[in-house]
Amino acid sequence: MVNTCGFIESAVQESLDAIGEALAENGRVIVTGCLGAKGDVVREAHPKVLAVTGPHALEEVMTAVHRHLPKPPDPFVDLVPPQGIKLTPKHYAYLKISEGCNHRCTFCIIPSLRGDLISRPIGEVMREAENLVKAGVKELLVISQDTSAYGVDLKYRTGFWGGKPLKTRMSDLAVALGGLGVWVRLHYVYPYPHVDDVIPLMAEGRILPYIDVPFQHASPRILKLMKRPASGEDNLERIRAWRGVCPDLTIRSTFIAGFPGETEDEFQQLLDFLDEAELDRVGCFAYSPVEGARANELPGAIDAELREERRARLMQLQEKISARRLKRKVGKALDVLVDEVAPGGAVARSAGDAPEIDGVVHVEGAGKVAPGDRLRVEVHKSDAHDLWARMQ
Repeated sequence: MVNTCGFIESAVQESLDAIGEALAENGRVIVTGCLGAKGDVVREAHPKVLAVTGPHALEEVMTAVHRHLPKPPDPFVDLVPPQGIKLTPKHYAYLKISEGCNHRCTFCIIPSLRGDLISRPIGEVMREAENLVKAGVKELLVISQDTSAYGVDLKYRTGFWGGKPLKTRMSDLAVALGGLGVWVRLHYVYPYPHVDDVIPLMAEGRILPYIDVPFQHASPRILKLMKRPASGEDNLERIRAWRGVCPDLTIRSTFIAGFPGETEDEFQQLLDFLDEAELDRVGCFAYSPVEGARANELPGAIDAELREERRARLMQLQEKISARRLKRKVGKALDVLVDEVAPGGAVARSAGDAPEIDGVVHVEGAGKVAPGDRLRVEVHKSDAHDLWARMQ
């Protein structure tokens, strides 16, 4: 079974390649996810797949599975644990709180693939989180297409968890998750004013001092063309205020270089923003003309080579900023979560490192440790991405 992405051209190609690899491996492949919703793209490339469905199509996927692989009646195999079947390591898990998005960003087709925002009932989210923690999860990564909009579609309806009322709202959810005794990390948070409410929770240690905010650009004109909330100046003020409340805050963001019509001056505005904001973790994509995105109709399309050149310049600047930020941690003590045991030590992550997308902490002389262990370490070395530390 291959779960696909249909967002940008490189993701489509990666999905098609993965389907090809799966067919070569065993010849029996079911395709699901966003690319499956884009007409006959999959079947034209791979006519031998057994079935193709769109996103969040559990029933259709399982029907296809059982059509080609009849389900044996086995009461033991049929028993699914309360926490479900996880694809992540035992010690961390993604907690999806909503599906879809109400924004209409001109570079994005996610709403046409996944629809408008649909928030999960907060009691259901908390039960899942509680079951994951009981099963040994030490870190919950809260995800959605727009985490800060959680509950908007339900008018922040009051739900119940543990017999107590709880509003369907990001800040209330963060408070409740923070009481489970594990790391809680917020991803894909749009920079709305009410996001300010969760920063004190980070300062108090109730959730991790980490926030993933997709700013995308800093030029007011480009942000308007993108149909993004907030301006570059608003975001700089907000970042300053957040760090004033929580000095240890790690901010991750993503940006698009070479958006249609972007001038050299506007790209320089973006570089200046990065210099001033000093974000800890940054990803950048060269603009990709996604089929069906309204941005493709904008004048001033930029040559692919220049788009890539701007992306490389941005990441070169960010590497220097990241190295500068990480150097400040040398000599400091950190709590880390072990991801894997390595010869002579362990590979771990600090509060400032989300799995797979950020850096790691190389712990030397860790002794007998296992994935999921929490350690207290002292940092003695850094580079542009990672830290090196010793056990305290």
